[in-house]
Amino acid sequence: MRQVLRTLLQPLPLAGLLTILTVGYSLRFVEPEQRTGSVALLAVYLALFVALQLLPDRRRLPQYLVLLAMPLVTLGLSALSYRVGAAQVLLVIWAACVFMVCPVRAAAAATLLANTAFYLVLRRTGYGDPLPMVLINLGFQALAAICVHYARSAEESRDTLARVNADLLATRALLADSARDAERLRVARELHDVAGHKLTAMRLNLRALAADPALAGHAGIAVAERLSGELLGDIRQVVQSLRDDRGLDLATALRALSAPFPRPSLQPTIAPGVRITDPAVAEMVLRLAQEALTNAARHAGAERMWLRIDGENGGLRIDIHDDGQCNERLREGNGIAGMRERLALLAGTLEIGRTPAGSLRLVARLPA
Repeated sequence: MRQVLRTLLQPLPLAGLLTILTVGYSLRFVEPEQRTGSVALLAVYLALFVALQLLPDRRRLPQYLVLLAMPLVTLGLSALSYRVGAAQVLLVIWAACVFMVCPVRAAAAATLLANTAFYLVLRRTGYGDPLPMVLINLGFQALAAICVHYARSAEESRDTLARVNADLLATRALLADSARDAERLRVARELHDVAGHKLTAMRLNLRALAADPALAGHAGIAVAERLSGELLGDIRQVVQSLRDDRGLDLATALRALSAPFPRPSLQPTIAPGVRITDPAVAEMVLRLAQEALTNAARHAGAERMWLRIDGENGGLRIDIHDDGQCNERLREGNGIAGMRERLALLAGTLEIGRTPAGSLRLVARLPA
């Protein structure tokens, strides 16, 4: 229920609801014998408008059916209340909805067809000269269409910017982690090559002094030789610790990648013992996750996505699935093709299937 209210209280749906309620108020001026039918038709229109706002974007066929029914209801209401002249406002709302859902050319053709039918209905009901009213109404529809078009363009630009920003944040996280690994390796080499070498030379000199008959049994030399040996052992442990391959912090990069997406939320899991040290492999995993997030948001209506990385035969297995719904007939678009191309560069493979719940599952494999 909260999600329904959040959807209906968005600026454009809220404006449409308020306008429909205003039209309902104007129906008080309709002839009494036609008022019941007019109110019933307006209630049907209101139900269709709400249903259109609540239908997921991937449900195109139901959306088109609702958009087809809305002008028919409006024309019926116009025939009953043409003297009031409020029903044509509903066509303005419908035009905004059409341009929100359909491509521009199809929406423009549908709008012209609906206004032609509106003109014929007014002529049939005995309205004197309906052309000026239709043209004025068409102007308001054009204004609504332009507003919706630019609002949708701004929303798409915002989403694109958010994806680019997420990509930059994830890449920056990987680069920072890679830089830390490089610095750690440099320090390990310096300790091994400089301090280790000089400590070894010092121990050899101390042993030579201890073997000198004049200094034999000198306690200070024995202590110095023992401490130098312990210090050399400590430095070797530090060097080994710095050289330990912890891998890139891919989980942090994945969280940075998914943070700007309103949905779906990404839940990454990296199996214990799995370490990714190659930046090219890490970047490929990020691109797979990014494309999967985009597809799930656009086509599946998913709220959550799971990504798990496991070791398999010395290589990697990347399992991605969500809680959305995909078509029974799986078709590979440009996104899936791009995934395959990226994997092919690293001799990897991609399998596509469906989960028992009906969502899309992607399984990528990379060799050792």
